[in-house]
Amino acid sequence: MTLREKMMAVIADVNASVAERSELIELIAIAMLTRKNLFILGDPGQAKSYAINLFRQHISGARQFERLLSKQTDEEQLFGRIDLSSLIPGSIPQDVLKNDRRYTQMVSNLENMLSGLPAASPDGTAIAQVKQLSDDLEAYQKAVALTRGSEPVVNTSGKIPEADICFLDEIFKCNDGVLNSLLTAFNERKYTNEGRTYPIPTISFFAASNEIPNFNDPQEKILSALYDRLELKVVTENIAGRDNRLRVLKDKQAGNAGQVRAEITLEELLEMQRDVAAIPVPDAVNELVDDILCELRKSGIVVSDRKFLGYYPVVQAKAWLSGHAQVEPIDLLALKNYLWQLPGDRETVESTLQRMCVNPMQDKINDIRAMAKEVLDELDVSVAAGADGKKAFRKFRTELLRVYGLYRELNTKAQSDSERNMLRELLDDLEKDSRGAHEKNGYTYATLEELAELQ
Repeated sequence: MTLREKMMAVIADVNASVAERSELIELIAIAMLTRKNLFILGDPGQAKSYAINLFRQHISGARQFERLLSKQTDEEQLFGRIDLSSLIPGSIPQDVLKNDRRYTQMVSNLENMLSGLPAASPDGTAIAQVKQLSDDLEAYQKAVALTRGSEPVVNTSGKIPEADICFLDEIFKCNDGVLNSLLTAFNERKYTNEGRTYPIPTISFFAASNEIPNFNDPQEKILSALYDRLELKVVTENIAGRDNRLRVLKDKQAGNAGQVRAEITLEELLEMQRDVAAIPVPDAVNELVDDILCELRKSGIVVSDRKFLGYYPVVQAKAWLSGHAQVEPIDLLALKNYLWQLPGDRETVESTLQRMCVNPMQDKINDIRAMAKEVLDELDVSVAAGADGKKAFRKFRTELLRVYGLYRELNTKAQSDSERNMLRELLDDLEKDSRGAHEKNGYTYATLEELAELQ
């Protein structure tokens, strides 16, 4: 199986254990393929954490950290606490010794000697050897402590700094102290303790809540930065279909829920990330996304420049999952879970993407047709109002040639026979409008191409 086929098998396997969560499952995959963070908005009991945990179980070697946050949650519970032994002069933390090859070899030799002690000769030789090994081990430990010096060591075992996947439930219940640490972790994949900054390996942070803070409230506005760092967002609902509810129920009763049939390794996931990043993004797609940005801003949807400039990994992942050699306009539909900021924006974002991405060429052709009609209507109104006919017609020609220029620019970007056919129909309509206006106003007709050459 190819890497893509393996990931699609994992997605299918997870989907088989849940119901009506295909959007969430795909977004979990996209988040892991792009190292982005995902926020899940939904009521308790909607299998949010279950879906993430189940997906993680399909990635062998991936470590997960999970925590339900509250106002009492402190940084130590998330990032680890100081090993007090590291502060005692002459001592050395066990975590440091575990990474010392010579020390671990000496411990292994001592353990082997002890395990064979009952069968050793009774002449005391074995006991003397054990004592010598013990003395050597103690002396080596003291020597390492002396050369290393005393400095604070944080015990991060089982905490975020050692997790590949992190799930934080009730994310907005965190206190101000934890907030700053999470911002750095989300944005930079780093954490700071005792004045030292450490990298963390976390691929993606997943967060959930059943509500979004009121960012107009001064006390809750501070959470907006954290919310913004959760680039991908999805809303879950209770299972709507009766058949789906019963299927999940029967699987749980039969003990079949959550079975892992497909699996990928952590190393394969990292290779997948490299493949995704290599998917080409054509200039036409970047231009289309810019058009979408402008359209959303006109609709009152807030999309920051930072969000616009960071869109492409999401659609690269969608293109890779879809088996596309490069990002195609249809892949931009994945941005419906990237561009909205508030739940009320979702419908506008999705409808705009559907209109502009399912057939983006048609949308642009419709715009050009609308502009041509506006030019014709303006000519008719001017003539009917008794304006100077020649002056009005010269203005008509100028405006129509401007529209024709937009057609020619669009024609250079056609990428398929169907798009070229649509553009031929557009040109025929523009020529028909031009001919009708010339004949109606008593002027000799010339093609738009001929008029353009005369300019």
